[in-house]
Amino acid sequence: MARTRSDTGGGATAPGGRSRALPRNDPRQYDDLADQWWQPDGAFAMLHWLAEARAGLVPPAARPGAVLVDLGCGAGLLAPRVAGRGYRHVGVDLVGSALAQAAAHGVRPVNGDAGAVPLADGCADLVAAGEVLEHVPDWRRVVAEAARLLRPGGTLVLDTLNDTALSRLLAVRVAEMFRGVPRGIHDPRLFVDSGELVRECARHGIALRVRGIRPAVWGTARWLLRRAAARPGAPAAAVPDPIGTDGTGGVGGSASTATSAPAGRSAPRIVPTWSAAVLYQGWGTKNG
Repeated sequence: MARTRSDTGGGATAPGGRSRALPRNDPRQYDDLADQWWQPDGAFAMLHWLAEARAGLVPPAARPGAVLVDLGCGAGLLAPRVAGRGYRHVGVDLVGSALAQAAAHGVRPVNGDAGAVPLADGCADLVAAGEVLEHVPDWRRVVAEAARLLRPGGTLVLDTLNDTALSRLLAVRVAEMFRGVPRGIHDPRLFVDSGELVRECARHGIALRVRGIRPAVWGTARWLLRRAAARPGAPAAAVPDPIGTDGTGGVGGSASTATSAPAGRSAPRIVPTWSAAVLYQGWGTKNG
């Protein structure tokens, strides 16, 4: 994919084949990359791996009609991974092109800001905030909204990037050196300190636990080698995710319980690690 880069951020090939430079963290990048969402080896490949790991924190619904509110749902990558667990899946996002794809995967789309969600207090049994806190100007507002949306006893699950020098190095400078990784998709000034996040959740009655996660080393190495061996410029095949939806992987279980790669390929798994200095998950229950 042809891209440009400026001092302010990065760019992507826009519809029609033209290229444009955009500031870091500009939501218009997701429109430019709209055809990449459901390509497991495309620009958003790691979001597939993270969605699989996030689904491992989602327990089966505890009551009929339970609602899962997916903040920053993108194109609905979480949906096939939690299908069959008993939730009505509501996705909130600002990007219309992504919401249209989420709707096609069974998500009820809501066009809205994760910091001002147009849904009722206490409507959610579970709120997922995957890879969204590091993209918003005020992550504390998003935490407050998640707490407002949750019923007493409801569950919050999330993953995000830590506000550390190591995270800025690996998630931005190093990651953007690899072919196919969108440049400028992250603004490191928005990364979220894990300790501050735990304290902010506690202010809203959510006892959040966090743990570091990372892609499995050998699986990632094999994946990178396969990507490097692919014919340059060849479009990736749009392959639906063959996700198992048996509901395995409750809260506190393994970071990933299945693969989301096309048949015959192995996608890297997201696994727990001893340090939360770069990427971390969080989960907790709202006080009842």
